[in-house]
Amino acid sequence: MGSERRRPGRYVIASLVVASALVGGAAVASVSGDDGKGRERHTDGLPQKTDAVKRQDLSSRTQVDGTLGYSEERKLNGGVQGTLTWLPEAGAVIKRDEALYEADGGKVRLMYGERPMYRKLKTGDKGPDVRQLKQNLRDLGHGTGLTVDAEFTTGTAQAVKRWQKSHGLKQTGQTGPDQIAFAPSSVRVQKKEAAVGDQTGSGRPVLTVTGAEREVRIKLDVSDAELAEPGTRVEITLPGGDRAKGKVTAVDHGAAGPDDKDQGGGQDKPAKITARVAFTDPPQVKGIDQAPVTVDLKGETHENVLTVPVNALLALPAGGFGVQVVEDGKAREVPVKLGLFGQGRVEVSGSGLKEGMRVGVPTS
Repeated sequence: MGSERRRPGRYVIASLVVASALVGGAAVASVSGDDGKGRERHTDGLPQKTDAVKRQDLSSRTQVDGTLGYSEERKLNGGVQGTLTWLPEAGAVIKRDEALYEADGGKVRLMYGERPMYRKLKTGDKGPDVRQLKQNLRDLGHGTGLTVDAEFTTGTAQAVKRWQKSHGLKQTGQTGPDQIAFAPSSVRVQKKEAAVGDQTGSGRPVLTVTGAEREVRIKLDVSDAELAEPGTRVEITLPGGDRAKGKVTAVDHGAAGPDDKDQGGGQDKPAKITARVAFTDPPQVKGIDQAPVTVDLKGETHENVLTVPVNALLALPAGGFGVQVVEDGKAREVPVKLGLFGQGRVEVSGSGLKEGMRVGVPTS
């Protein structure tokens, strides 16, 4: 009975020692322990609870704090001189062919494309902005037979007229910044940069917009950059405790220097990089802007190794760690060498271990 009373304390000691190694959720240890003579030590009492020794692939994980928000915040400038007569409300999501704002009673509508709408487009014009326009006209059903290339043809003009007719506009077959603004995809209005009644024009901000999809931004030390390379799969713990899967889509490798306080740099702080994470299932994600989240980054993987729960480790009297193996109604302590930590378990090796054995764990 005396030995049973001592074991909880040794579990606690082992847990404290192991916890000190688990900075960021993963560590590799190379300690071992026994009775001082390299032998197993038998004990009398049986633990009230056991868990299995498993053979599995074990991955370490690093947890970092992140911020849930929206992607690619930027200002949207007016494209036409005039008086603002309508603006969308903050939080509105604007999709293709929907109105972004209105000047002098004329709506400026969103179309998708990387290049801005900077000129009036008409028959004979050429360029990537023409290609963007033609792709949008086809996608909207106004230019089914159009060849999507960089030349504004008479067919393009006819498609523009059909689009203009659908919105009750004068059918000129030409269009420009007074009717269209390009953005890479649908946008969400972050805030208004002007008010109805204000004058607008080229270079004057009208709205601050973001991408419509949610994303998470995380900051990492430069030394940990390999944990969040583009394409890395992650898990995000959302406000309220729900978990969602995601993938790193981009990394800003312009690391902050010692004078960049916003990026976490400083004389006594490591420089940071910023990684962006997109959700695998965006509709799953709900919540307010700038909500804090936790991101699990997958780290190192060891394949086909023996593992036990971290809390199964015992601090051995002679130093190092062991586990209490229970077999045939008896318990014995087996010294182990520790490897990778992850997912609440630890890689172990030792001559007295095999898959399927039961090891003692604390009851609370």
